[in-house]
Amino acid sequence: MTEFERKLVQSFNDYFENCNIKAIAHRIKQHRFTPQFLDVMVDSLNPDFYLGIECKSISTEKGANALYFSQHFTIDKNGAHQVIRISEYLRRSGRAGFLVVELRQGSGKSRQAYIIPWKDIEEKYESGELKYTIDEIKLYSKLERKGDAYHIEPEKWVKQNKWMHTGE
Repeated sequence: MTEFERKLVQSFNDYFENCNIKAIAHRIKQHRFTPQFLDVMVDSLNPDFYLGIECKSISTEKGANALYFSQHFTIDKNGAHQVIRISEYLRRSGRAGFLVVELRQGSGKSRQAYIIPWKDIEEKYESGELKYTIDEIKLYSKLERKGDAYHIEPEKWVKQNKWMHTGE
């Protein structure tokens, strides 16, 4: 588990505990030969918090100017692209999906994270586009940081949750 994923899980769980919400965020341990569908799962009977979150972290300090579907996502041994695998999992599970992209900007500069609804990822991938530029990523809701943790603001997740896959 990366530091980014760990902080995101802890931030969700702190929020749930502080607000007395019956929900839990967790990271399923990844095994070498077992597929991992998403980086962070949030389980709750409240559909607004029944989430699947994929996390990507890129270094703008080292010159990254985009998140590429070919470079930052995987293809499994059967040739299935990660976007397709995650989309299918979200459809079948009923979870609302998101990609959270962390932009690492180098020492002395705080990291930034942005929430992209999975529907947007899926549509862009299926349209044949190759990437999300940094400027495109920054058009989405920013996941604010408070000290070392991320500030969970439900309205950012719920507002973007309206597209949730319903199996239609």
